[in-house]
Amino acid sequence: MSEGPSVKVGVLGATGTVGQRFITLLANHRWFVLHALGASPRSAGKPYKVATNWKQATRIPAAAQDLIVNECKPEFFSECAVIFSGLDADVAGDIEEAFRAADLAVFSNAKNYRRDPLVPLIVPYVNPNHLAILPQQQAAHAPALKRGFIVTNANCSTTGVVIPLSALEKAFGPIESLLVTTMQAISGAGYPGVPALDIMDNIVPHIGGEEEKMEWEMLKILGGIPKGDDGARAFDMHAKTPLRISASCNRVPVIDGHTACVSLRFARRPLPSPQQVREALASFTCDAQTLGCPSAPSKIISVHEEPDRPQPRLDRYYQDGAGVSVGRIRQCQVLDIKFVVLANNVSIGAATSSIINAELAVLKGVIPN
Repeated sequence: MSEGPSVKVGVLGATGTVGQRFITLLANHRWFVLHALGASPRSAGKPYKVATNWKQATRIPAAAQDLIVNECKPEFFSECAVIFSGLDADVAGDIEEAFRAADLAVFSNAKNYRRDPLVPLIVPYVNPNHLAILPQQQAAHAPALKRGFIVTNANCSTTGVVIPLSALEKAFGPIESLLVTTMQAISGAGYPGVPALDIMDNIVPHIGGEEEKMEWEMLKILGGIPKGDDGARAFDMHAKTPLRISASCNRVPVIDGHTACVSLRFARRPLPSPQQVREALASFTCDAQTLGCPSAPSKIISVHEEPDRPQPRLDRYYQDGAGVSVGRIRQCQVLDIKFVVLANNVSIGAATSSIINAELAVLKGVIPN
C-alpha cells in the first residue's frame, strides 16, 4: 500500500491541547484527511483559527485554519470514516457513545471506556491483536452496529512503560513483578495545567488516580484475549502469569516528556543479562512497522549507551516523539533488571497512539477504505 487510501476523519475536542496535537499530526497525513472538527457550543460556527487558543509550537496548519467548528454531534460527522476524540473525560463518555451509536468508528484518548470489557485498550506497538474484540462490541450494541465502535489508547504514563515491557516479555517470557516511579511532565495535566507556584522549584509526589490507572491498564494491555467455551473473547488481565505492579507517580517541572524508572522481575530462569536486554529492546519490531503504518517510527525503542540518557530535553522529539527511549539498563539487586524509559506524553502518549491505532485498523480491514 504505497500511496494508501484517502480516509476522511473528524476530531472531537479540536480546540483543546490533545485536539490541537491531533490536528498538527493529521494536517499532512498520507491517508487521513481532516474533514470535520468538533468542540463546545461556544466554539461552534466559527472558523477554527478563530475558535481555538492555539498552544502548539508550530502554526495552525492550513488544512484546519478555515474549517468551521461544529458541535460534537454525529450528524456533523456523517461523512467521516474515523473519529478521533481528544475530549476531556468529564464530557467524553456520552459524546463518544452517541458517535458509536451513530455507527461511527471512534478512537479515543479519554479514559472513560478503558475499563469496558468489550472496548480494547490499545498501545499500537504492543497489542493491536485486541482489535479482535470489536465484533463482540458491535454485536452487543442494540441495535447491532456495522461500522461503529470505540477503541481507546492508554494513559500517557502507561504507554511509555508498557512498550519496553512488551518487548522484554516477547524475548524472555512473562514478567511477574514490576516497580515503576514516574517523573511526569506538566503538559500531562492539560492546559492551563499545574499552577506555577505549585510546580516551579518543586516536585509534586501525587497525581490523582494515575498510579491506579498504570497498575490496572498494563494488565489489560499485556494480557491476552482468549476465546471461552462459548466462543466469546475476554481480556485475561495477564492471568496466566499474575503480574504484580507498584507505581509511584510524580509531577516534575518539565514541559513535555514522561520519564520512568523501572525495576522488574522475570518469571523464568535463567535471567537475561543486561546486554541481552539491550539487544532485545533495540531489535524490537511490531505490526505497525511490518504492515506499513505511515506514522510508525523506524525504531520503536531507541537504546542509549550513555550513562546520563535519556533526558526529556534531548530525546523527547526524536522521531517526532513516536517512539520511546530507554537507557541505564543494568542489573537490579532487588529484582532482576532496571532501566529508565522516556516517552513523549503528547505524542506517543496521546494523539500519535490514536492515529496509529486507526492506521492499523485500516490495514487490518477493520475500517473499510
